[in-house]
Amino acid sequence: MKTMKTMIIAQQRFVAAATRKPLNSLAALPHRHSQLGHRVAKAKASSIPSPTPTTSPTAVDDDDATATTLSTVSQQQRQQHEQLLLHIDRHHVLHPYTSMTSPIPTHLIQSARGIHLQLHNGKQVIDGMSSWWAAMHGYRHPYLDNALQTQAIEYMSHVMFGGLSHRPAVGLAARLLKLVNGDEYYSSQQQYGRIDNISDYENNNSDYYANADDEFLNSSSLDLDKMQHHYQLTKVFLSDSGSISIEVAMKMAMQYWSSQLGHSHKNKFLALRGGYHGDTLGAMSVCDPDNGMRDTYFGEGAVRHQYFVPNPIGPREEDAVTTLNGLEEVVLKHKDSIAAMIVEPIVQGAGGMKFYHPIVLKRMRELCDDHGILLIFDEIATGFGRTGTLFAGWHNCGKNGGSYRPWSSLYGYVGGEDVDHEKHMNHPTDAQNCTTGGSMRIYPDILCIGKALTGGYMTMGATLTTNKVARGISERGGVFMHGPTFMANPLACAVSSASMNLLMQSPWEERVRNVERKLIDSLSPLAELESVVKEVRVLGAIGVCELRQPLDREKMVQVQNQLIDMGVWLRPFGKLLYTMPPFNCEDLRDEYVEKIGAAMLTVASSLK
Repeated sequence: MKTMKTMIIAQQRFVAAATRKPLNSLAALPHRHSQLGHRVAKAKASSIPSPTPTTSPTAVDDDDATATTLSTVSQQQRQQHEQLLLHIDRHHVLHPYTSMTSPIPTHLIQSARGIHLQLHNGKQVIDGMSSWWAAMHGYRHPYLDNALQTQAIEYMSHVMFGGLSHRPAVGLAARLLKLVNGDEYYSSQQQYGRIDNISDYENNNSDYYANADDEFLNSSSLDLDKMQHHYQLTKVFLSDSGSISIEVAMKMAMQYWSSQLGHSHKNKFLALRGGYHGDTLGAMSVCDPDNGMRDTYFGEGAVRHQYFVPNPIGPREEDAVTTLNGLEEVVLKHKDSIAAMIVEPIVQGAGGMKFYHPIVLKRMRELCDDHGILLIFDEIATGFGRTGTLFAGWHNCGKNGGSYRPWSSLYGYVGGEDVDHEKHMNHPTDAQNCTTGGSMRIYPDILCIGKALTGGYMTMGATLTTNKVARGISERGGVFMHGPTFMANPLACAVSSASMNLLMQSPWEERVRNVERKLIDSLSPLAELESVVKEVRVLGAIGVCELRQPLDREKMVQVQNQLIDMGVWLRPFGKLLYTMPPFNCEDLRDEYVEKIGAAMLTVASSLK
């Protein structure tokens, strides 16, 4: 009995000491050694014979009270831990696009699984952002987890790529070339590495990944002659982020022309206003010149000036007239100095989340061919199914735009009032004809991809180009002048190949169509808030509510907190309240999309 009381007193003292820990001390954290000591004490206590209730009823009551107290302490420690982390985060950790001295408050994430993020306080929220377009499969997918673990544990995490190579990089490059050239878009039933048994990747079967890679590289579907001589895009440069893939593309274009006798002066770029291509200096130069960062934050002349034409004012073909006229005018005037056009196909992402008609891409390709200009597609945000086709440039197919059928609160379904949306959403023939009818898809000379490339697991980018560009740079002995330290990182390559495999063997088209349908149903009521909302638009798994006025700092914090309270994570910016959920996540149910829409409606209503 004396021993039990002594332990209770010791535990109470532990409680008192824990609650006196100062917030600004790391001692406030629940250290491993303190947890271990508690477990040891608990084990010792359990080894002491418990007195019977008839002889000591108060001992049981005291023990229950102590357990309650310790639970309270544990909660207090967690709260202190969270406050300490947020304190350090606020004062010492820099976040994107916010003040360096008085940043917008952040929310601490403990873990993520499926479509949910779990905050440090235990609250779960639906991730409506896919971690900025990247996590298309959701979080902690066992297939991707094990691909990453197997590569790290069984093989290697990194090795320099200068003078060396490795199977993850070679396998990923070959997979990407087949994908971007449409060589396996509709052949998933014949694919390598079939995911037939979930236990293959839930039971850490490392042989499964090695065999899947070998099966792919040795398969009859890998036609080396076709890959080398008949693909449009044939070369892959694996870099470390989307912005770097843009830098690589721009350097490729300039180096291509500098290698051609008499063309070294072709070193400028033509882009659409309203575009966004990244935050590095070269990429910034082709971002929107008025609303971007270039002159506003870095001073005039700090970022190289390029040529720009007006972006389309809407999603319809007639909305692109000014753009088409501007393209022709600038090309005719400056063709001798333009190295390349660069564009985000169909969707201008962070520059305004605007959709435009495929006729623009068609005319760009024609002008580039006619006047000796390279064409760069930036599919970093749109690649791998987000817009409803595997790549946004593939919307260039079929009659009346084929698969290009965005919905707008201003125009309805673009393509005519008589569009049978249900038929369109469940009949991918136009998109399929891109590959089987071959013919109408537009290929760029250089393609940039990133974000969803790794399924959102790691940072990685890729720049793909043609034999023509490669020969132009190197046929006179030239070498391409770029080489990041973490180029072709084996971990990123391994998880990217797994992500491509997972995507192509899933019903991703059906999932995107379903998400699109639910987004239209859930977001369309926002259009009734005419004093607050300018337009609601949806394409694939992208839902956008464009407000009439931009959110200032105070309203941004208000909206962010409202969304968290409603169990939804979104990251509005400027005039845009938008969502792009993990469309290929098995956990993404209709009610989750409806919940995102309801949350957007609630916060928009509060802005009246």
